[in-house]
Order: sequence, then C-alpha cells, then structure tokens
Amino acid sequence: MARPIAADCVRDSCVRLGALLDPQSYALLKAFDAPDLTEARTGLSLQQFVLRLACDVTQLRPLVEQLVACGWLRFVTPPVPNEDASAAIYHRTEDGRLAIAGPLDVTMYTRGGCHLCEQAKAEIQPLLRHAGAMLTEIDIDADAVLRERYNIDIPVILLGTRKIAKHRVDLEQFRRQLEEARHKARSL
Repeated sequence: MARPIAADCVRDSCVRLGALLDPQSYALLKAFDAPDLTEARTGLSLQQFVLRLACDVTQLRPLVEQLVACGWLRFVTPPVPNEDASAAIYHRTEDGRLAIAGPLDVTMYTRGGCHLCEQAKAEIQPLLRHAGAMLTEIDIDADAVLRERYNIDIPVILLGTRKIAKHRVDLEQFRRQLEEARHKARSL
C-alpha cells in the first residue's frame, strides 16, 4: 500500500528514505514523460497538469506544493503574488525523475569529453540490451545541482535509484545487479 508524501518532507529525506509515491504524485511526475508534450522539456503549468490528469486545481495545488517541498518539482516561472498561481511553470528535477524510476531504469551521469563515460557506456550496452534495461544519460553540466553532486565522480551509474558504480564499472557485479533487477521487475 503506497503512502502519500508527507507535506513537511524535504528533498534529502524523501530521496534517502525512498518515500513511496501515491498514484496521483506518480502520475504528476510521469506527465513530464508524455511523448506528445514537447513543452515538458521547458516545464508545465498547474493548468496543464489539471488538463493532463483530469482533476480539480484545488486537489492538485497541495500535491504540487508537496512535490516542490520534496525537491521533485521546481519553479521555472514562480507564481506571482496576488495573481493566479496556476500560471506558474514547473519543471521536474532529476530527483523527481528518479522518484519514478523503475528497477530496470539505468541512469548514467556524464559530461561531454569524458573518456571514462564513453568506455563505461560501451561496456554496459550489451548487458543492458540482454536485460531489457533502459539507459538514460544525464549531462551533469546542464544542471548546477548535479554538477555539484557528481563533478569529480563521473561516470556515476544508478540502477533504479541505487548508485551501483562510479568511475569504472565492474561488469560481473553490474550483470548480477541487472539480473536481480530483472527478477524484481517481473515480480511487480
């Protein structure tokens, strides 16, 4: 049974404790992945969420505020005081993307010109294909928070939400972890 996100949570405790998402929070964070939403790259307004999720703005506003407090959403364009808050534009953060990551979602934090990143990617590609895992590459230089977090550690590889490698990949260990994740994904 999923429990809703506590209103007073902060990003670190939400991520560290792996807070379970209620279905509405999951749907809201997943809305950024809709293939027909090119504007999701730049952000979505509260009104766009309402249209997407077919719910009332009064239901959605507290949920969005909770996700902002957790650090899973951030303002691109903050609400203007004394004006319609539904015009504010939100962007899903990397922590928000990871909050909905599945067991076979592999994330590689990288940057341009990183030879260790290219080497790691080439080494893990066959294992990813075999396991049916999906790789998402994230350029840490495009996000100040990620640059601060991973600047000297790239490549960093996550399987689901768990960090499993940095700098170099132990391929046997990676294979075992993918296999465990594949079994976990089947049981869900």
